[in-house]
Amino acid sequence: MRAESDSRAAPPPAEPWGEGRGYGPISPQHPIGGEMSDVARGIFSRLRLPRLLQRYAEVPVLAAFSCVNGFVSIGLMAALAAVTKAPLVFPSLGPTAFLFFYTPRAASAAPRNTLIGHSIAIAVAYVSLLLTGLTDAGPAISGGVTLPRALAAALSLGLTAGLMVLARAPHPPAGATTLIVSLGIVDRPPMLLVLLGGVALLTLQAIVINRLAGIDYPLWAPRQARAAAALEAQR
Repeated sequence: MRAESDSRAAPPPAEPWGEGRGYGPISPQHPIGGEMSDVARGIFSRLRLPRLLQRYAEVPVLAAFSCVNGFVSIGLMAALAAVTKAPLVFPSLGPTAFLFFYTPRAASAAPRNTLIGHSIAIAVAYVSLLLTGLTDAGPAISGGVTLPRALAAALSLGLTAGLMVLARAPHPPAGATTLIVSLGIVDRPPMLLVLLGGVALLTLQAIVINRLAGIDYPLWAPRQARAAAALEAQR
């Protein structure tokens, strides 16, 4: 009985990295499997690709799927930006897109957290430019990082982090967005609205692709938040 209880208390074995050198099938519990493999399986099934469907959990297939998914999601945004001549593509959309399709069920990838997080980032960054008198200073890459610029960057990042916590809307890529604005790379109010439009369009893509794959991706709030709110209401 004691040996049996000891075996039950022992931690489970670590998930293997795959067969051979780590390029074979991986478990859904593996760090690079999980939700991304679910998305890949759903898309392959929807597109009726049986050969890929049989290998959806293999590392090379997931790597290729991630590459194609990133290319398509940002490529569509870049094409639209080229046509409209608007800065719809900016660096922090990259990690946002990765979250959307790597961990779509995570709270940080939910539309609510994405849109609120980037909105906070853009707003506080512009306020930091106003407070430091840098609204017409141009980008830091040409003028250098002065003391006011350093203050604006630090203030924007600090406020973004704090306000996202207060709003219960954590979205890590918003930390990059706020620096893009506070460093003067994009600092004109009309362009800031365009940045937010780019986030909204990418979020719409995430809803379409994840739902197409059969993922229970939320239309707004994270699933965890909705479950917690329902539990609180019952009390």
